[in-house]
Amino acid sequence: MVIKVFVATSSGSIAIRKKQQEVVGFLEANKIDFKELDIAGDEDNRRWMRENVPGEKKPQNGIPLPPQIFNEEQYCGDFDSFFSAKEENIIYSFLGLAPPPGSKVTKSPEEGSSLPNGDVAGEAESTTEGTEKTEETGENEGQEENSEEAGNLPESQEKNEEEGERAADETEDVPEEAAEEEAGDEEAEAGEEDPGEEGEDS
Repeated sequence: MVIKVFVATSSGSIAIRKKQQEVVGFLEANKIDFKELDIAGDEDNRRWMRENVPGEKKPQNGIPLPPQIFNEEQYCGDFDSFFSAKEENIIYSFLGLAPPPGSKVTKSPEEGSSLPNGDVAGEAESTTEGTEKTEETGENEGQEENSEEAGNLPESQEKNEEEGERAADETEDVPEEAAEEEAGDEEAEAGEEDPGEEGEDS
């Protein structure tokens, strides 16, 4: 299957020349096989192009302007439809070609079952898959953090145990000192009370 691009090489219109160059340049850049057919110097090409452009695609005067694009005998479209297909990234389905291996575009919006909000089913699925994956990775990160914390637990337990032992040693020392202080206080209090009692008896 060969793409046929009907052009007018000697066109006086700069706009037409630019459109022709854009179509041809795009096909060359994407290594799409095509045949450039001149309608200016070849009456047969001009007649064939005019006869094969569908009626609804012809302008009011009935003479379609180049560039016109065909896939063999099948009409693909004019420059405007080519440009919009390129913008929507559905150029291969526009040209009636199978997309090259590894290309993202496999279906045109017309072929893909569109959802009520205007999304294409394939796109919607891929976005939901993406969100599911991000949720999963979020969970995994959370689990890793938890496992890291769990891994640090023994260390913190060891520290707590060491601090507990130190605190126990200190508290063991404290009662002895406190007992000595308390004993001293009691003796002092007893000494203070005796003279008072004697005074009351006399």
